Amino acid sequence: MAAGWCERLPPQPVRSTPMLMKSYGTHSKHDHCHYMLKHLQDGDEIRVHMPLDIVGHWVSESCEVRPGPEFLMRSYHFYSNHTFQAFQFYYQDNYCTEPSYTLLIQGTVHPRQGSWVVRGGTEADYQLSRVLLVSHSPTVARELQAKLAWSCGLKEHLEPALSYEVWAEGPEHSGRDCTRSLDFSMQELQLLRVERRHRHGDPGRQGEELFLGDVHTEHTQRRLHKPSGYQPPMLSVKTYDHTCITCRLISAADLHHPPILPSQNDHHLQLYGNWVSKRCEVRPGVLFLVRHFVFHEDNIWEGHYYHYSDPFCRHPTFSISARGHYSQGVPSTKVMGGTEFTFTVTHMKVTAMDMATTSLLNIFSGDECGKQGSWQLGVQQDVTYTSGCAALGIRLPHTEYELFHMERDSAGHMLLFNGQRPTNGSSPDRPHKRATSYQPPLVHCIPSQEGSSGSVSIWCMLYPMTQIWYHSTHLLIITGIAGAVVKWS
Repeated sequence: MAAGWCERLPPQPVRSTPMLMKSYGTHSKHDHCHYMLKHLQDGDEIRVHMPLDIVGHWVSESCEVRPGPEFLMRSYHFYSNHTFQAFQFYYQDNYCTEPSYTLLIQGTVHPRQGSWVVRGGTEADYQLSRVLLVSHSPTVARELQAKLAWSCGLKEHLEPALSYEVWAEGPEHSGRDCTRSLDFSMQELQLLRVERRHRHGDPGRQGEELFLGDVHTEHTQRRLHKPSGYQPPMLSVKTYDHTCITCRLISAADLHHPPILPSQNDHHLQLYGNWVSKRCEVRPGVLFLVRHFVFHEDNIWEGHYYHYSDPFCRHPTFSISARGHYSQGVPSTKVMGGTEFTFTVTHMKVTAMDMATTSLLNIFSGDECGKQGSWQLGVQQDVTYTSGCAALGIRLPHTEYELFHMERDSAGHMLLFNGQRPTNGSSPDRPHKRATSYQPPLVHCIPSQEGSSGSVSIWCMLYPMTQIWYHSTHLLIITGIAGAVVKWS
């Protein structure tokens, strides 16, 4: 338990965190979900080997959703001479059954030093040499031709199934770049992380996952964005589980033959019950967390966020407890397969989980986050009467516009996705700011057994004192309802 509820480091002496152990004991009504989280901790042992080795063939685990929205799957080959060849397969639907176009990207990538921005990640330099484009239908070819004509004056008539060079380096090509209108960028190669998971009970079996940098939620910022988080992990072709049909289809695909996933119907979105994180998650802004949501039939919601200062989720710093209500969902007209909700926070409690955060809350002037100067390590305060916590950037009541989606993974587990947080750290507090892509999924554990009047806890952790910047009168943090994004100013 001392190692956290997500992934476990290789065996080593670990000193328990008394306040964390105490906090676990407050959730006895969710024992089944806690057991599931504990099982996730024990089921896989995570190792991150340095120096970084990304050589091999990596593929998406499912149909991915990027901001826009864009639906795609990826197949990347990295070679020992630092060259790479990457396929990006784009689709018209959220289940990747209708291919739109494919990009073949070639170039070089050189891993460098450990990241100063995202703990546990490795920074890298990359250089593109060539990008080819193939459309897979006459309609898509016409749409792409219109875009390319606008971005680089392309007058050639695009034909489906034929490849076109849209990016090339070298003086003989005059540095041709016709990819701007496609919102194309490979900035994701600037941040890398490889995890090896040793499956519980079978030391000989291990799965490898490659995490690449996140894509900015604003299209205009993609080419300038320096990653501060990750996209969904890609699986090694050598080690992925045999049940991953998607992996097999992607690994056999090429420029002219995109993978086509089996068709399926959208799952009826039923939030009722408990949902927990599948892994220790990473958020832009150097944040690591495990989440636990509880939805009641009377449209009351709870959230449990366990935030940490490290990528293995071992070191908690403070907790937030909140509760509120949510609207009935309506199908999204912008994101295929998505459902729109409105969430409101009406109650909130805060607990400092380390001395650094305790000190920061105590130096915050004014009674806008509990009673000034009264914060003690591990002692929870109700801040509802102060209309939230100005030190954390949360004023009550607080409303956000959310996007949810539900599907099953290759093992048959029901997954729940909610909206990706804006890269700039803002809150989706207006309808037009609603997400068009998703955070890492939560897995269903058990239905809620307690009434809406039950206690609620959201645990959020921040970095140690030496990592925190603050104003003399405000510790500026913006914490979202479902995303727990924190931004320093």
